[in-house]
Amino acid sequence: MTTQFDVIIIGSGLAGLTLALQVADSKKVCLVSKRKVSDSASNWAQGGIAAVLNSEDTVEQHIQDTLTAGAGLCDYAVTHMIATRGREAITWLIDQGVEFTRETNNKDLHLTREGGHSMRRIVHVADFTGQAVQKTLAQKVREHANITLLENHIAVDLITIHKSINQHSEQYASQQTSQSFFLDSTLDSTKESGQNKLTDRCLGAYVLDNHSGHVMTLRAQQTVLATGGAGKVYLYTTNPDVSTGDGIAMAWRAGCRVANMEFIQFHPTCLFHPLAKSFLISEALRGEGGYLRLPDGTRFMSDHDAREELAPRDVVARAIDFEMKKRGLDCVYLDITHKPAIFIKEHFPNIYARCLELGIDMTKDQIPVVPAAHYSCGGVMTDMQGATDLNCLYAIGETACTGLHGANRLASNSLLECLVLGQAAAKAILNAPEQSSFNLPDWDESRVTDADEEILITHTWKELRRFMWNYVGIVRTNKRLSRALHRIDMLRDEVDEFYSHFKISNNLIELRNLLQVAQLIVLSAIDRKESRGLHYSKDYPEQLDIALPTVLTPLHFKQD
Repeated sequence: MTTQFDVIIIGSGLAGLTLALQVADSKKVCLVSKRKVSDSASNWAQGGIAAVLNSEDTVEQHIQDTLTAGAGLCDYAVTHMIATRGREAITWLIDQGVEFTRETNNKDLHLTREGGHSMRRIVHVADFTGQAVQKTLAQKVREHANITLLENHIAVDLITIHKSINQHSEQYASQQTSQSFFLDSTLDSTKESGQNKLTDRCLGAYVLDNHSGHVMTLRAQQTVLATGGAGKVYLYTTNPDVSTGDGIAMAWRAGCRVANMEFIQFHPTCLFHPLAKSFLISEALRGEGGYLRLPDGTRFMSDHDAREELAPRDVVARAIDFEMKKRGLDCVYLDITHKPAIFIKEHFPNIYARCLELGIDMTKDQIPVVPAAHYSCGGVMTDMQGATDLNCLYAIGETACTGLHGANRLASNSLLECLVLGQAAAKAILNAPEQSSFNLPDWDESRVTDADEEILITHTWKELRRFMWNYVGIVRTNKRLSRALHRIDMLRDEVDEFYSHFKISNNLIELRNLLQVAQLIVLSAIDRKESRGLHYSKDYPEQLDIALPTVLTPLHFKQD
């Protein structure tokens, strides 16, 4: 049975919620959330949102800081648009009811500073900004009569005209045709004008209800991917469990180009504790004067960068990785004990409480930290309205590659991008012409059976995340990348065979997507013959004179 909507939004982080609220007054919207709305990377964001709100700051300075961090690969037009709309985005959130932290006069917004920023421009809600924003917007989404919220539902794949006409079983056909690709080192200059558009069109998506096991057929005029990043492809990550690259993998299978997948940001300071799963220690701790120390108390960042603890994340992460490997350390330490206890408790209540639960009093004790996979700077290629290569398909948030982040994301630009591109995509959708309708085939499970055991899924998941961490981590080599690609190819064959014979499950869908995204990351890393931004290769330690993005493009084959 097919259910009809005007707009389907897959993903319920800040980008998805923003777009939903922007279009719902005139469009019938379906918001698909893999788990609960609160289970998103946006909800976990501690630091805040970068925006020019201080009279001493300028948009030009914000742009320059972004370009510097991006190491030559930022798209200037996109960067200018997003930085310019920062104040408007924050004003919209305040109008929605978000109560940002203010100065003692209770009038001016309190602004903090993070690594790579030349000014204080991070607006925040203590140290749980994402949670506060998500809670406010999610409540409005739940109350809106035009929004259908499907929690605990995971998208299986996109439906296109080509697929709906030429196949009856999405599950089987996806295994019958092998996908190939070629590597292109330059962005297509016709992308902005729309000349890259595929002749195909997105018609909606198949979505699995995780409670019933039933696959729904959702049809829409416009479909939006807002599924977040792919941090769970790595053993250590600050991301929630839902960050499995679903949108990137689905868009790739539908024929969309992806770009800059090699640039994975490793956050320098993830709490190192056996009971602390993926707990991030905010960039703002270093912005407010925190020091990084070795176990003997020695500060080391001055040996790596003149900006010391306020250097961009890639520099700090590599410095910590270097010191840990050089000295055989399990972790290093973040120290803010020289600040008054009342200051620490007021500015970082969430971090303070969590550390205290684990026996660490950050007003007196140093915090053990390690780098962890944090943010994917690459993703599905889009224009400045979030439109992809596939007609009627948009991608926003971490799923997308707009050109803002370049080779390295500047801290707290991600939530800003979610807001600005969510609003831009909403405007484009509201102005989009009416599309003709198609009858879509229901999901066909007539030729598959229940899996007798799922050990392949759990074993493959663990193996993938460990070798991605070891071979495609902070420091890379040709040999490590080659080994990773070989293992990915073998595992994909095994999982594809499993996928074609057994009924799908949430874990199987996620694993299939993770393997696809892992392949795209490795292929992009192999193609970059230099070290730039977040990609550091021992075989190519120098940076090339000309900065070019890495673009992967699917080739289309006639399906049997």
